[in-house]
Amino acid sequence: MNTISKLIIPLFVLIVIFYAFRKKVMIYDTFLEGAKEGLITVFHIFPSIIAMVFAINIFLKSQLLETVFGIIAPILTKIHLPIQILPMAFVRPISGTASLAIMNDIFANFGPDSFVGRLASTIQGCTDTTIYVLALYFGSIKINKTRYALSTGLFADFIGIVASFLVVSFLF
Repeated sequence: MNTISKLIIPLFVLIVIFYAFRKKVMIYDTFLEGAKEGLITVFHIFPSIIAMVFAINIFLKSQLLETVFGIIAPILTKIHLPIQILPMAFVRPISGTASLAIMNDIFANFGPDSFVGRLASTIQGCTDTTIYVLALYFGSIKINKTRYALSTGLFADFIGIVASFLVVSFLF
């Protein structure tokens, strides 16, 4: 199986080259056109990514999350929702990588089979990086007015988090 996985990409490239050769496609010229289009796409997306990273860093450095956690922690302990899941629930709509790092930390501290670990896994699977997606995709095609996309996406993430808690509580 390991040998097959190492050969898949080179075989795929050879098949594409052979197919293009049979169809009399100018392989190198077509490759250069695709690379040029890729660079143009990166050029259009880059400002949106920089703005998003800058905004995320300002948000995380502002200590706003810690303040919010302090306010809602007593409420969450009454409904038996682990406070350790809050950073992941708040960061998940912003950054998938950051939420994976938080989930990894939860696994290291509590284990993947704990209630918190299962809840983190379920939240990771049923929510999306809404703000990242909007910044990247809407920014790349120059959409300035997102209308209901942000509120709908964040509401869907909230419903995903609530559903995750209910499902994990019911099943485990």
